[in-house]
Amino acid sequence: MVRCVALVVAAGRGSRFGGDMPKQWRDLGGRPVLRHSLAAFAAHPAVDAVRAVIHPDDRLHFDAAAAGLGCDEPIHGGATRQDSVRLGLEAVAALQPDLVLIHDGARPFLDGGIISRVIAALTDHAGAIPALPVHDTLKLGNAGVIAATVPRDGLFRAQTPQGFRYPEILAAHRAAAGSELTDDAAVAERAGLAVALVAGSEDNVKITTAVDLTRATGRLGGAAEVRVASGFDVHRFTAGQQVILCNLKIPHDAGLEGHSDADVALHALTDALLGTIAAGDIGRHFPPTDPRWKGADSAVFLAHAGTLVRALGGDIVHLDLTIICERPKIGPHRAAMAARVAEILGIAEHRVSIKATTTEGLGFTGRREGIAAQAMATVSLSPR
Repeated sequence: MVRCVALVVAAGRGSRFGGDMPKQWRDLGGRPVLRHSLAAFAAHPAVDAVRAVIHPDDRLHFDAAAAGLGCDEPIHGGATRQDSVRLGLEAVAALQPDLVLIHDGARPFLDGGIISRVIAALTDHAGAIPALPVHDTLKLGNAGVIAATVPRDGLFRAQTPQGFRYPEILAAHRAAAGSELTDDAAVAERAGLAVALVAGSEDNVKITTAVDLTRATGRLGGAAEVRVASGFDVHRFTAGQQVILCNLKIPHDAGLEGHSDADVALHALTDALLGTIAAGDIGRHFPPTDPRWKGADSAVFLAHAGTLVRALGGDIVHLDLTIICERPKIGPHRAAMAARVAEILGIAEHRVSIKATTTEGLGFTGRREGIAAQAMATVSLSPR
């Protein structure tokens, strides 16, 4: 059973945007607009699966936008947004989700805080949306002149992702099929569901016109933020003739025990990179209970973390890894390890530092019961 599915709606043709390519596939800071949204969900620790709803003609665009993010197969949308959401909800039924988050693919500046607030509100409510209070004075117009001033007390601007308990919103969408409601909260309201308001963000804008895209591009040109995070991992020795460290096979009189290839060094590095974007830990992305990762090459884990960092506008500035063990000796392999890590992540070797130490015979590593690794990652993250 999957607890939370993100459904990103990107099947529209973008008639108001103009041009020969829908807005969700346009370039924004070197990445398609949709990739920004997909990456935000893929990196969030509470989101278990990410599905996009696309036009059947856009598969190649989707493959480029979702590359490396671990998203599930896309779903074909319908003639209207409401149709597309309903088809998406029907398609994820096999996952048996508890919760679903429905997001407009043209809102690229979604942040993890909004996702967390929506999910938290679903503990007590059938639905929840991020929203911002209306501060401007509102006027009702008629034939180009003001007909009335509309009281703004209690008015909010709705955003996405809009979150719901899955069975309730599926039933609501089925009942509302064929209607012309403007968002999923309206579908929920029509079904009598209570929908909570949580704090949205002024940054969580929707790209509708070419001017919106220009403004969004300019925003990404601001000063970068530097983030530093750590990772730590331990694996015990088991019977074997080699250990795998930094994706290299190192001869030894024992192996390392683990669900994957037990590469303690790459696991620590993966957690450090995930930490820079608040994306949880390696177990959230590659659960040890999932048979797909039994004996898996840990280079896949590290590459995935690197892809998420880049998809969220990050550049890997530096990685520092310390391997803690009495044996095997790390020194003879240090340069090859750094080169392999750099190769997996597509960065320069001088950005990777590999060190080794012992615990002077103390503790489990001193007793030669296993190997520990500690990593630090420094990432430069563009504004969102």
